[in-house]
Amino acid sequence: MQGWRKPADQMEKTLMHSHSESRSGQQKNLLIVLLMTGTFMVIEVVGGLFTGSLALLADAGHMLTDVAALGLSAFAMWMAARPSTPEKSYGYHRAEILAAVTNAVVLLLLAVWILYEAYRRAFEPPHVLGVPMLLIGLVGLAVNVASMKLLADESASSLNVRSAYLEVLSDAISSFGVILGGGIIWMTGWVLIDPLLSAGISIFIVWRTWGLLSQAVHVLMEGVPTHLNAKEVGQAMAGVPGVKGVHDLHIWTITSGLDALSAHVVVPVGEDRDEVLERLQSLLRDRWRIDHATLQIVEERSDRVQVE
Repeated sequence: MQGWRKPADQMEKTLMHSHSESRSGQQKNLLIVLLMTGTFMVIEVVGGLFTGSLALLADAGHMLTDVAALGLSAFAMWMAARPSTPEKSYGYHRAEILAAVTNAVVLLLLAVWILYEAYRRAFEPPHVLGVPMLLIGLVGLAVNVASMKLLADESASSLNVRSAYLEVLSDAISSFGVILGGGIIWMTGWVLIDPLLSAGISIFIVWRTWGLLSQAVHVLMEGVPTHLNAKEVGQAMAGVPGVKGVHDLHIWTITSGLDALSAHVVVPVGEDRDEVLERLQSLLRDRWRIDHATLQIVEERSDRVQVE
């Protein structure tokens, strides 16, 4: 079997270095968001009990899961930064994906609870204080917007950060609902708006979270990364000079931003294997940013070669 001429340990160091700087910034931003979210969660719990607002209490419960989820995300990043071992050759990169799955499941369970409580309160609407509810919602929205700005840049490249970003975004929508509900109750006294808004918040949570959960599970099932087309990659590899065919092609994601590939590459007898591997390596790196690839050279034994 042929591999890259760069030693395996050097390759691992290169891959780890390429992720370490961005991960450090992600961790710092997550910790700042965690502090802001935890502080405001306490304010919302007190405010929800004082005003009698389900929307505030639901948002406080949502923020409680955010505190746990953000802490889990930061811990997952710390785990992912640990070096690989003989027992865990990929290191702990998958900890980030597991954190994303956990966060998504917790959010879905929270949405179910909010729906149940909203249904119950629709038939027995309690007295709600509109003005304090409105003011707390405004503070919450400011905290959420600041948190979203800290996480926005990395949310597109990391499932773990994206899960945290979606939770903060859900909180921002919740805060907007709290503001709307507080204003309506203050001006009209219509307290039924509180459980109705809570139900809307829960539906929004489910809608935004389901896609995240599906994507994270897809990674755990080692599916082809959604931004890649396996057939296109295989055909491009087969078109590299010196390559007669490609089969047993597999592409999967180790963690966000780190894709891996393995394949058997058929070359004619006498072809310079090192040159073929170098061409394939350049193609995968430059066109699809796949740096982690395992390619096995198979010499052509017949005039007909299967290409997958």
